[in-house]
Amino acid sequence: MFTFSKTSKVVALCSLANFINAADRVIMPIAVIPMSDQFNWSMQKQGWVLSSFAFGYISSQIIGGRTAQRFGGKITLGLAVLVWSLSTFLTPLFGPYSGLVILSRIILGFAEGFCLPTIYHIFSMCITVEERSRAFGYLVASGSVGQTIAAVICPRLPWPMMFYSFGSMGILWIAIWVLLYNENSTEADPEMLLMPKVDTRHSVHWTGYISHKALWAIYIAHFAMNWSNYIILSWLPTYLARRLGANKHDISFTALPYVMNSLVGVAAGHYADSLISKRQWTVLSVRRLMTSIGLLGPAIFILLFGKMQSVLLAVCFVSISLGLCACNSSGHMSNHADVAPNHAGLTFAVSNTLATIPGIACGPVTAAIVDYTHHWFPVFAIAAIVNLAGAIVYNSQSSASQVL
Repeated sequence: MFTFSKTSKVVALCSLANFINAADRVIMPIAVIPMSDQFNWSMQKQGWVLSSFAFGYISSQIIGGRTAQRFGGKITLGLAVLVWSLSTFLTPLFGPYSGLVILSRIILGFAEGFCLPTIYHIFSMCITVEERSRAFGYLVASGSVGQTIAAVICPRLPWPMMFYSFGSMGILWIAIWVLLYNENSTEADPEMLLMPKVDTRHSVHWTGYISHKALWAIYIAHFAMNWSNYIILSWLPTYLARRLGANKHDISFTALPYVMNSLVGVAAGHYADSLISKRQWTVLSVRRLMTSIGLLGPAIFILLFGKMQSVLLAVCFVSISLGLCACNSSGHMSNHADVAPNHAGLTFAVSNTLATIPGIACGPVTAAIVDYTHHWFPVFAIAAIVNLAGAIVYNSQSSASQVL
C-alpha cells in the first residue's frame, strides 16, 4: 500500500491507462490470424501489419515527453488515449484494405507513444524514491493484466468485436480521467513539496540525453528487453497456431505469460523497495540485480521455449521468460528517476524510441528468417544473444547517481 492516498489514486489511474494501452496491442497479433485467412495476407504482409504499430510508436516518444512537460500530464494522456481508442475502434472498417489497416496501426502506435513518457513525467512529480519500484511494478503489472484479459477474451470473439470492445473501453477511461485526476493535487500536499519537480523549462540541451554512460546503459538494456518482448507480443499466437498446431481455444493460453509477468512485476517491485528501505542493498545494486534477472532469465527460457514441441510446454517456458522479464520494471525502468529525476519523462522517451527499433524490425525480419530457413529457432537465438549483451552493458556501465 502506498503512503499517500493521492499517490495511490495517481498510480491507479495511470495503471488503468496502461492496462488499455497494453490490451490494444494484443488484439492485432490475435486478429491477424483470421484476418490473414479472410483477406489472403502473405507472411510478409502479416509482418508489415504487425510492425506498422512500431513506426508510429517510435516517432512520438520524445514528442510525448515534451508535450507532457509543456501542457501537463492530464491533457496529454487524455488526448493520447482518445486517439488510440478511436484508431482501435475503427480498425474493422479498414479490414478489406491492408493499406488502411497499416495506417490505422501507425496512428495507434503514434498515440500510444505518448502514454509511458507522460506517465513517467507524472510519476516523477508524485512518487517518492521509496515507492518508485512498487509504482513502476504496478504500472507494468497493469499492462500485463490488460494483455492477459485481451488474450483470454479476443480468441473467443469475432475479430471485429475485438477492436470494438477495447476501443470503447478507452473512451470510457477518458471520462474517468477527466473526473478524478487533478493535475495540481500533488502540489497541495506539503510532503510532495520536498520532491524534485519536472523541469518544464527544457534547460538541458538535447545532447545531454545521449552523452552519459549511465543513460546509455539504460537505453541498451531497454532495447535488449524489447527485442524479445516484441517477438513474443507480435508472433506468439501465430507461432502457436502455425508451428505447433494450436486451435483458437489454445490461443487463450497466451494469457498465461502476461499473468506471470504481472505477478512477478508486483512481487519484484515490493522486494526491490524492501531491499532499499532496509538499507541492505544500494539503489544501484538493486537496479543491477533486477535487470540481470530480467534479461538473463528470459534469454535462457526463450531458447527452451523454441525447442518445445507441445503447446503446453511451450506456453510454460514462454510464461517463465516473460515473468522474469518483469523484474526489469524494478531495474533499468526505475533507473530513470534515479539518474534524471527532473527529466525522467524525456529520458524514458529517448529510451523507448530506441527500444522501439526492435518493434519495427521484428515483423519483417522474423518473417524473412522463417521464410528463408523454415525454422523459428534462429529468431529466438538472436533474441537470447541480444539479452545477454544488454545485461553485460548494463551491469558494467549503469549508475544510480543523478546525471541530469
